[in-house]
Amino acid sequence: MNYADIHDNLIVGSQPKNEDDIKLLSDKGVRVILNLQQDKDIQHHRVDIKSIVEKCNELTIRHKRIPVRDFDPKSLRKELPRAVAELEWAISQGKMVYVHCTAGLGRSPAVAIAYLYWFRDMDMDTAYKTLTAKRPCGPKKEAIRGATYDLAKTDPHKRKFESLPPDAFKNIAEWERKLIKKSVRKLRAQHQQLNSGVMFQTSQL
Repeated sequence: MNYADIHDNLIVGSQPKNEDDIKLLSDKGVRVILNLQQDKDIQHHRVDIKSIVEKCNELTIRHKRIPVRDFDPKSLRKELPRAVAELEWAISQGKMVYVHCTAGLGRSPAVAIAYLYWFRDMDMDTAYKTLTAKRPCGPKKEAIRGATYDLAKTDPHKRKFESLPPDAFKNIAEWERKLIKKSVRKLRAQHQQLNSGVMFQTSQL
């Protein structure tokens, strides 16, 4: 497992493979783990997700899975708002969050960049450079821009994102950022209502 401290209470890295990795994260102060892997990713690497979730429960770490298809910008674009909603909520509660996919080079860095872009008042290039300076990687900028567009433009007659220039939505106006923040937080509130009383998210395996 390798990782990098990115911002206040935000760590991005590769998948925890066993209970010792969870103990290491707990000792580092992690209280929430956001896992972006699909079941097939976990199975391919023969990770015992059940024992990992049990160890998280034992150490009072919230384990949340939001599966995103690897190497699929469309899947990443679709799931980014929900993943950022979980991340932002946890950080707003003062919790340290470990965000991971498999290698920690694509999906999880994209979630961290989107969080910095939408909630830390950075433009996307600044957020991208902030992360990649600490963890060299190449998450898909198009997916982040696309998710930003989806949240900021609610007009049903809006132009298709694919028709926009390649630098579109690398920055946003303050009113757009406020709209994005409101929409993302609403996603978290809706999910919380659906899952009230459930403290930990377990694996589907």
